[in-house]
Amino acid sequence: MTHQNNGVPQRHPSLFEPATLALIAILCVFGSIIGMQLLVSLGITANTSLIGALAAMALARVPLAMFARYRSIHVQNLAQSAISSATFGAANSLLLPVGIPWLLNRPDLVLPMLAGAFFAMLLDGYLLYRMFDSRVFPAQGAWPPGVAAAEAIKAGDEGGRKAALMGVGFLTGVVVSFVKVPLAWIGFAGSTAVSGIPMSAFGVAFIGNVWALTMFGIGLLLRGYSGQLFGGPLFETIIPKGDLMAAYIPHGFMIGAGLVALIQVGMLLFKRGETSGVAKEGVTDTEVRRALGLGTIGYLVIAVFIALVGGLISDMSIGMLILFVLYAAFAAYVHELIVGLAAMHSGWFPAFAVALITLIIGMLIGFPMPALALLVGFSAATGPAFADMGYDLKAGYILRGHGVDPAFEREGRRQQLFAAMFAFVIAGIVVLFSYQSYFDRNLVAPVDKVYAATIKAGVAPGVAWQLFLWAIPGAILQFIGGPKRQIGVLFATGLLISFPMAGWAVLAGIVCRLIWEKLRGDSGEGDMEVFAAGIIAGDAIFSFFDSVIKNVTKP
Repeated sequence: MTHQNNGVPQRHPSLFEPATLALIAILCVFGSIIGMQLLVSLGITANTSLIGALAAMALARVPLAMFARYRSIHVQNLAQSAISSATFGAANSLLLPVGIPWLLNRPDLVLPMLAGAFFAMLLDGYLLYRMFDSRVFPAQGAWPPGVAAAEAIKAGDEGGRKAALMGVGFLTGVVVSFVKVPLAWIGFAGSTAVSGIPMSAFGVAFIGNVWALTMFGIGLLLRGYSGQLFGGPLFETIIPKGDLMAAYIPHGFMIGAGLVALIQVGMLLFKRGETSGVAKEGVTDTEVRRALGLGTIGYLVIAVFIALVGGLISDMSIGMLILFVLYAAFAAYVHELIVGLAAMHSGWFPAFAVALITLIIGMLIGFPMPALALLVGFSAATGPAFADMGYDLKAGYILRGHGVDPAFEREGRRQQLFAAMFAFVIAGIVVLFSYQSYFDRNLVAPVDKVYAATIKAGVAPGVAWQLFLWAIPGAILQFIGGPKRQIGVLFATGLLISFPMAGWAVLAGIVCRLIWEKLRGDSGEGDMEVFAAGIIAGDAIFSFFDSVIKNVTKP
């Protein structure tokens, strides 16, 4: 394919050119190892996409002919796509799911879980590729980490005023990330703990939808201050000790909002007049419906595979087995949708928490322990690869000129898919040969312990009613906001995350954004996004190295 650059046709770089493939293979192994180590030691997975881009930029400056092709921003885009796919794939989509049966003393389920999670991860990434640039997941959507990666690559390539503005944002993100704020200063009287300032949350506020992010910030603050707000006698019967999670309020909100979001997507795709709001060269609703049909068949096949290879046929009746397959496939779809929408609008996604909701509903249905272990692992495996693919394709979309050359855009997007799939395969191999060494040292993802403990404890009486009760306001909120704002899903996302400082950062960012827009008008929007991308990039680099240093110095 060609791209017109000052009248000169240019082919998009191929993943399979030896120099490019060699760099990406090394980055994928590195990203997989880093992702797994950070997940089991700190419980988080850092976004490594900028590390891949920086590696390509650094090699491009080596005065040797073999490194010359790394100067291409499109090669750098492939590098950042691959390393982030490998990092999230190895950690969130593979190592995390296999730790659940291990903790439940079912090592015989580890390999079936790994195989099922691997296939789910591949399907996850491919479905986003098929649906990107549609009305459901538009290329014009926020996808904040993707914007940050693209602007960082552009700044390194072009220099000039925007590079300086990006640099100011980057330094702001790094420097402020060093600041630690005592929790006593923000309303937690008597607390001696401190909290960092999540500058990514601040930067996202300049890029995403204002309504969605406002509800996200409010949700974060309500969850963070729930003890102070709802801990009194007035709420004792509804919210014991002011703990929203114990009352299953965030879970209920997400169930209601997620189901309405699913209905809204269906109405968007199946109503007549599909061409409205669709870019001329974008993905049509018909193509999205085909992708969703493929996904339905794919998730059903994977659910059947997990059930049969995991030996569930000996633990459940035929009727219950069929119900498991249907529910597992449906839960994977809804989980993918919720994570994708949250990631597109805010750059944050509650994958762990939504998988927990899937588990709780499975427990209410009455699935046995082995089925629950495979169910929550399968659900957790879907979503991260989907969201990360969206970030990467957004970065590529910006770097390729916002789709100005449709043929070049399609070819570039296809090469990114190849890079991600190659990265997923590398991640699968790395996890296959290393998971046992982690388990032998009792190293698993911390959230796996939550899943395992939940399965062992069972569901308390009244949980089903609580979920139903709080699903109603979640559904109403999502319905009011509509499919473009996604305020119900984003509000529920905030409720599921215990990080009050992030709430303040988001709302402070929105206030600064409104002031910026008031002073500069529409002409300042481009500069605002470049500055915000710098902040997000600075926070991402700080978080990565901070996590690595903590892991290395951890006793």
